Amino acid sequence: MVELKVRRFGNSLGVILPREVLQRLNATEADRLLLIEAPEGTYQLTAGDPEFEEQMRIARGIMDRYRNTLRILAK
Repeated sequence: MVELKVRRFGNSLGVILPREVLQRLNATEADRLLLIEAPEGTYQLTAGDPEFEEQMRIARGIMDRYRNTLRILAK
């Protein structure tokens, strides 16, 4: 377990990740990290996957475009 302290950065709050955590996430400066909420209410921090993010961007566009159709199909 790694304990993190919430700190103020300008008008925002944030945490600093220790080097060991960044190494395990294979993350460097300016990389995107995802904070995923599990059904139990816990959180998981994972390195962002650019390919998956692009797929989700496309999927959101399709869902927005066909919102009414998807709503009817869901009934």
